[in-house]
Amino acid sequence: MRTSYKNLLAAATMATLSFGAVAQTTWNMATPYPEAEFHTRNIQQFVADVEKLSGGELKITVHSAQSLFKHPEIPRAVRSGQVEIGETLMANLSNQNPIFQVDAIPFLVTGYDSAKKLWQGQRPFVEAYLKDQGMRLVYTVPWPGQGFYTKNEINSIADMAGIKFRTYNSTTEKMVSLMKGVPTTVEAVEIPQAFSAGIVDAMVTSAATGARTEAWTFSNYYYDTQAWMPKNMIYVNEAAFKRLSPKAQQAVIDAGKTAETRGWKMSEEVFTETTNILKSKMKYRQPSEQLTKALAQIGDVMSVTWAEAVGPNAEKILAPLR
Repeated sequence: MRTSYKNLLAAATMATLSFGAVAQTTWNMATPYPEAEFHTRNIQQFVADVEKLSGGELKITVHSAQSLFKHPEIPRAVRSGQVEIGETLMANLSNQNPIFQVDAIPFLVTGYDSAKKLWQGQRPFVEAYLKDQGMRLVYTVPWPGQGFYTKNEINSIADMAGIKFRTYNSTTEKMVSLMKGVPTTVEAVEIPQAFSAGIVDAMVTSAATGARTEAWTFSNYYYDTQAWMPKNMIYVNEAAFKRLSPKAQQAVIDAGKTAETRGWKMSEEVFTETTNILKSKMKYRQPSEQLTKALAQIGDVMSVTWAEAVGPNAEKILAPLR
């Protein structure tokens, strides 16, 4: 009886000590990009905001640089509940739903203003797709416009023929194929090694990634094509979200809105900063009129193919751009 009494007394003491304490939930977040990338820095501020706004109820641990899951595996991991929250380049889901392909159609958007209009048209369809998959969109932030990095000078589309081009999803693979290049999938964290090993000889990516990977150490020319502005999206497992208290749920929503506004601003600032770095380190070029025209024609072909795949919703997505 004495042992039982002691156990009851200990339990009562613990209950008294913990009364009023906030129950904390810990989520894991999978992201494909390294800590230095501006998207990851924005995420770190987002998770800090979530913890503060939730009063400590929700803490999110960020696993960057594909340390938890490889980039292509993250959507499935979030959908299945292996991880509660993740980040993905939207265009990487092009094979799952053609609404995502529009993010990588060359010259459809020409800057941040038109990119915002495109996102206005896309958003309802992206949210609906994620909902059907048991997930919820939190926020989205664009990369700076994409440019070409090459070892040799490129004056026309014919100069692209046979070049091993780093691509990162099915849409960029399609573009490189139309340029008569050789598409080769390489994740952002693997770019320097891929060039060093001769796996790729050129790439299409943002000025931000070019500066972070020190592209001047393995490439000579940077062509500021501003070809398209793909977006990263942060999304959560819906079941995990519903298990949160109303206060923690609102914290995720509010912190996400702030992160989206902050992230778009960061993207613009990074574009200016990193473009200036590339100008000082590489042979900076504006694409020739001939190259620009050829790329625009490829964009037209891809737009038609995309619209046919999407159907009537294609015009709804593009309506804000019109």
